[in-house]
Amino acid sequence: MIEMNHHNLSVRQQCSLLAVNRSTLYYRGADRAIDAQLANEIHEVWLEMPFYGYRRITAELQRRGYVINQKRVIRLMKEMNIKALYPRPRTTIKAVKDPIYPYLLKDLEITRPNQVWATDITYIKMPVGFAYLVALIDVHSRYVLSWRLSNTMDTHFCLEMLESLAKVSPS
Repeated sequence: MIEMNHHNLSVRQQCSLLAVNRSTLYYRGADRAIDAQLANEIHEVWLEMPFYGYRRITAELQRRGYVINQKRVIRLMKEMNIKALYPRPRTTIKAVKDPIYPYLLKDLEITRPNQVWATDITYIKMPVGFAYLVALIDVHSRYVLSWRLSNTMDTHFCLEMLESLAKVSPS
């Protein structure tokens, strides 16, 4: 009903007469056919490389000639319920029956080396999976007395670290 090049009335006046917002005149709805095609491409990339996140999928689609940004890829991946598949650390999942131990060093003043040792296990993110590092540390000097690295988190490499320390210092 609105003529863009009307010789007597401007677009603003025509919209005012029809009680229509001017913004609705210029609004173009999202083209669902293009979104469906992009969604199929995203799914295809994800099936080939399920460890790809939205950044890599965006880069791959751009390499394939699509003009697309990360926000659109994120939106489409959310709509399709697609996420990058990679191992996530599960190191702090506590069982309900596990006891909570008190902190025994709370009132102890640590004044010399070899008075208190502590151990810690942490994970290191690798390109594929994780590596686990266990270390035995002197609390006073913060010196690492022994350490071991493993690709699985089991007790074997922790015990191996302790046994290697026992071989070095007989005390």
